[in-house]
Amino acid sequence: MAQTDEQRVAGIVLAGGRSRRMGRDKAAMDWAGEPMLARVVRTVGQRCDPVFVVAPEESAAYQGLHGTGGPEAQWVTDETPGGGPLAGLAVGLSRAADAGAAWAFVCATDMPLISSELIDELLRGVTVSTQAVIATDAQRDHPMAGLYRTDVAPVIAELTAGGERRMLAALEALTTHRVAVGNPEWLTNVNAPEDLHRLHV
Repeated sequence: MAQTDEQRVAGIVLAGGRSRRMGRDKAAMDWAGEPMLARVVRTVGQRCDPVFVVAPEESAAYQGLHGTGGPEAQWVTDETPGGGPLAGLAVGLSRAADAGAAWAFVCATDMPLISSELIDELLRGVTVSTQAVIATDAQRDHPMAGLYRTDVAPVIAELTAGGERRMLAALEALTTHRVAVGNPEWLTNVNAPEDLHRLHV
């Protein structure tokens, strides 16, 4: 079904992290025979078009995976260095807005259990006044599993320009709706080797 600009949802996968706790680049880690980043991009692409991967050129994800094939995605490399995921969010939303999408689904590269059903559930939480729809579970909010209006890119950029790095700051600055997701496993992050082992057992 063709989408109008107001209905279009872009995908943004934040992949610029340094993977300190893992000890190696998470984006390139094998997941069911393909890099974890490819798995996430493929899933996001089931509902989102286009899909952007935000990672600076000096990042391990870009150095190791750019130009190696895999599911279609556009790389965005001009985030503010050292700005963390909030800076990646700002530049990703700006690029999605330029592509004509009114909304963008945002997630991290280390969420291999993510499902297109998560995006569907968040979309049902969109209202006229909402600027962000964020997944939540019994433990916490998940700002890196959410929908954001692309026209809030300047708000996020202003936060980062002021030195803010916390993703939760975006939720505080925006009109945010929280959705308790149907399957909390979708929100699982792979942060350390023991996480990967536990998921594969």
